Amino acid sequence: MPRAIRQAAFNLGQLRRGFAVRLCAVASIGALLISPGAFAQQPERVVEVIADHDSRYRIQGQDKPIITVTAGEIVRLRITAIKAKNHARDGSVHGFALLRASDRAPVPGWDLLLKPGIQEFVLKVPDEPGEYLVVCTVICSVNHEQMTMKFIVEPAAK
Repeated sequence: MPRAIRQAAFNLGQLRRGFAVRLCAVASIGALLISPGAFAQQPERVVEVIADHDSRYRIQGQDKPIITVTAGEIVRLRITAIKAKNHARDGSVHGFALLRASDRAPVPGWDLLLKPGIQEFVLKVPDEPGEYLVVCTVICSVNHEQMTMKFIVEPAAK
């Protein structure tokens, strides 16, 4: 085999080995970056609510339901909706909308329509601490106006 061909083959082999070493190094670093333990995330908290047939929100163990969360927290709302007397055209039996208590302004992304059964929503709590109000947005019965609940957002720990 001529010397030029042997040299080209040798150079190609060196190039492949160098590429393989760099590829392994990049893969190792990438595995560290995306491994589950690399990012210490707080687990989302599950908040269970019942939107009941008598046009009331209920939380097990509470006479007057109040949800208390931390600003910026991620929560999983697990809502069981039970049909009241009326429902919307799309089949929704209740709504779950979050309003700022001070001016009743709606919080973006927090206007949920509830169909019968259990539904889950993963949502980010507003960053602004304070008192909020949950209201039903589907005219579910004659008691619809009373279907409200307090939602307290506490400041995040610094």
